[in-house]
Amino acid sequence: MLRAIIIDDIDAIRKKNTELIQEHCPDVAIIAEADSVESGVKAIQKYLPDLVFLDVEMSDGTGFDLLQKLRPINFKVIFVTAYQEFAIKAFRFSAIDFLLKPIDPEDLVEAVKKAEKTINKEMLELQLNTLFSNIERPKNLKKLILKTTEKIHSVNVQDIIRCESDKNYTTFYLINGQRLLVSTSLKEYENMLMPMGFFRSHQSHLINMLFFDHYLKGDNQIIMKDKSSIPLAIRKKEDFLTLLNSL
Repeated sequence: MLRAIIIDDIDAIRKKNTELIQEHCPDVAIIAEADSVESGVKAIQKYLPDLVFLDVEMSDGTGFDLLQKLRPINFKVIFVTAYQEFAIKAFRFSAIDFLLKPIDPEDLVEAVKKAEKTINKEMLELQLNTLFSNIERPKNLKKLILKTTEKIHSVNVQDIIRCESDKNYTTFYLINGQRLLVSTSLKEYENMLMPMGFFRSHQSHLINMLFFDHYLKGDNQIIMKDKSSIPLAIRKKEDFLTLLNSL
């Protein structure tokens, strides 16, 4: 049984979310509620929950402010937020669970299932450090959490040369020669990294244009600064040439 606290500054939302959790998550017991950063900190310190459902925007600050006041974090966190592109991108880059308001019951059940799995405190701290770093940094200095079978890595986005897919797996090639294999599809990373200077050159390849060296027209190959040769799909050629003209 997970002992949980709900923190949200709107009474009706706390009531609705409590009802959803009671109906769909029998292994979660709501032990307290709070309506602000200040009262949330006090509730967590008093009740020592296993899990906190944490609103992002509150009247006296943000959920991020609350976590900063309680570090090191000894509980699991599921953020609950209205649609805010900036916050959602920060969560995805940091591999931290979040729920959109109004909460969908299926999403709630899935997030709680993930929370129930044991997680190393050091790994949680790494994820939160990455989240806080991404909130404070400009987009070209973002960090990305990558989970391999052995470790969780926090990687500087500008250190990624390229990504290569193999079915539902993606290999990241970094400037230090390191290769990281993660069990997530390339499509998910494409959505995150395209706005940061990456280009999907082929069904199996996503490249960081910072490391583009030259293009072999006859062979339809993109040569990267690490000497790797990346195929350019015919259907991507026009978009790629347009991109080169804009650099």
